[in-house]
Amino acid sequence: MGSYDTIIIGGGPAGLSAGVYAMRSRLKTVLIEKYVPGGQMIVTDFVENYPGFADGITGAELSAAMELQARNLGIEIVSAEVLNVDFAHEEKKIITSEGEFRAPTVIIATGATPRQLGLPSENRLTGKGVSYCATCDGAFFRDKEIAVVGGGNTAVQDAVFLTRFARKVTLVHRRDAFRATRILQERALKNPKIEVAWDSIVTDILGDMKVTGLALRNVKDGSERTLPVDGVFILIGTDPHTECFRGHVTLDPAGYILTNEDMHTSVPGVFAAGDCRRKSLRQMVTAAADGAIAAVEAEKYIEALHDRTL
Repeated sequence: MGSYDTIIIGGGPAGLSAGVYAMRSRLKTVLIEKYVPGGQMIVTDFVENYPGFADGITGAELSAAMELQARNLGIEIVSAEVLNVDFAHEEKKIITSEGEFRAPTVIIATGATPRQLGLPSENRLTGKGVSYCATCDGAFFRDKEIAVVGGGNTAVQDAVFLTRFARKVTLVHRRDAFRATRILQERALKNPKIEVAWDSIVTDILGDMKVTGLALRNVKDGSERTLPVDGVFILIGTDPHTECFRGHVTLDPAGYILTNEDMHTSVPGVFAAGDCRRKSLRQMVTAAADGAIAAVEAEKYIEALHDRTL
């Protein structure tokens, strides 16, 4: 619906941080968010590991504070769904449900969503013992018995990490062998705090106000049992929100956007920040850092364009 210096797609911590830095650089900026600003932060019950909040803060409160900071700097926030993009020319086009936006730079900050088991009890108990992030929530389970669902690198590595806090960790895996790399498997299998429920799937997460256990079924013999736990970490992968960018920027096989350390994608003037890009650590603080870098790089790109036209 107009021309800008930069267009930010996504309103999570990466997008809002990019917005703050873009506005401080006096760039005419619009942030496009499909739902409401905040992204995954909004549904995060409590945040203990974001710098500056010694007593912690709810995800909703942190989201609102970030949004207010960006709005106070004058950013324009539009509620719209991105339908298509055109990065073929110097002026990029973003086609949305609310019209077309144009700018020489675009910052993609669309995030990613943890894969779920698809159980009715899962959503009800999220934040009440169901977690998708070991580094975020591990400290809440000191001296507790917990489960980790999954068998890839993240699940096995995080199971080992969680033994720093938990009294016992049960790895629940639907197969009879992990997909994780051999060295991670060895670490987990040698750890005295880790037990493995092989050939098992979770059929229900038990508990009313908080997680009290898991209902498990053995996929080979059909036997069922209850595993008493205080929490469960579901670590079966994440899905990046990048489908509308496929064919426009380079993605890895899992769909994450490939960038360099300065958030540059394969297309000049297009940057990616936060959980939608391939990276080793997906946290609010790293997303915010990505957004800041992307905005600074967008400013540099625009300055280079101006210098070229002089």
